[in-house]
Amino acid sequence: MSTLSAYMSAARTRPLPDEVIEQAKYHLLDTMAAMISGSELPPGQAAQRYIREHTGGGAATVVGSALTAPPIDAALANGVMAHADETDDSHNESRSHPGCAVVPAALAACEVYGIDGSGLLRAMTLGYDIGTRVVMAMGGAAFSYESSLSTHSIAGTFGAAAAAASAAGLDERQMRWVLDYTAQQSSGIIAWRRDTDHIEKAFVFAGMPARNGVTAALLVKSGWNGVDDIFSGPDNFFAAYAPKAQPDRVVEKLGERYEIAETDIKKWSVGSPIQGPLDALETIRSKTPFEADQVKKVTVRLAPSVATVVDNREIPDICLQHMMAVMLIDKTVSFHAAHDKPRMQDAAVLKQRAKVDLVRDEALAKLLPVRETVVEVDLADGTHLSERVSAVRGTPRNPMTRDEVIEKARDLAAPVLGRDPATRLIDTVLDIEKLADIGTLRRLLQRS
Repeated sequence: MSTLSAYMSAARTRPLPDEVIEQAKYHLLDTMAAMISGSELPPGQAAQRYIREHTGGGAATVVGSALTAPPIDAALANGVMAHADETDDSHNESRSHPGCAVVPAALAACEVYGIDGSGLLRAMTLGYDIGTRVVMAMGGAAFSYESSLSTHSIAGTFGAAAAAASAAGLDERQMRWVLDYTAQQSSGIIAWRRDTDHIEKAFVFAGMPARNGVTAALLVKSGWNGVDDIFSGPDNFFAAYAPKAQPDRVVEKLGERYEIAETDIKKWSVGSPIQGPLDALETIRSKTPFEADQVKKVTVRLAPSVATVVDNREIPDICLQHMMAVMLIDKTVSFHAAHDKPRMQDAAVLKQRAKVDLVRDEALAKLLPVRETVVEVDLADGTHLSERVSAVRGTPRNPMTRDEVIEKARDLAAPVLGRDPATRLIDTVLDIEKLADIGTLRRLLQRS
């Protein structure tokens, strides 16, 4: 607790390595673009409807709209929009999506306290470090496969709280209390897998964690106190949630290993387990071009626990069979195609979908948390094609370039904001150290 609280309180002024700053900019831009595109999807519309009906304006920006709200409500709405679909980033070892909770919380708190661009990057980076490490201490990916608790909401809540607390400038002891109030609000169960409209999932992964994290920081900032040792004292967080946890992993290599640099940026706007299969199909086709009607069968091999997440789901962007069918027909997967639910009933798509066989491969389970995949394509003329993906595009082992990150952000933001405003936002974020007050981003994040 001493090491953790000291690190957290100093993060607001601690310089970051140049390569970490660059990664933080990429994840900030990627998450903002996810909020903007998400503002037009059903979860984003639901979030804005809640703000219109229950808040009367406030100091924080509601992205992709003309609305403002108090920071707790803005964090909720922006979080839901950031995970309105499967566009946002993901951290494999902790089985979480850090950005969709951390960035909305950091943005809301930084607006309230007039923090500059460098302060926003530091708050974000701290959030990624703390949220993911808490879950890794609980057991990481292995814990997520064994438990009904949602690692996505737990990591998001602690990450959001750390980011907001950094922006609020809390001292060492206050950081202990923030962690206490965060632990009391840490919740979420994997019943979200039964959600058919992505609204509950957006709340569990992002809206609720962002809201709870900002709440914890603002409570302590206003003078509330709490338990000093929620990670180590009697009836502590780990004893309650993960008795086999290794609490020391929370402070493992703090200041040396930055989890924001270990977090994936998705190339495709689909669920994480589908990224590798789409990469594989794209690679196979680049080597041996073929048309969809030439395909007899497509076999996708995934680890069993990974396959379960995307097997014949009702939502297009987390349904592997549907997305592979779309890829066969379109030769790519656009943002629009990944969210075209009526197309799931299209006869041409259903014809191709029937060719896709998802195999639960125990051999791939041994490689987790690395999600390797094997895709095999059998053509009608007897040709057999195969590709194994060990490093998905956008992961730390196969990162996207700056230009790729920019192009993805432009594709997501331009249809909502307009091409020129989207370009100005991109340029501002990539040069955000020059921003004296994060509040000035509002004019770039909202509709004109």
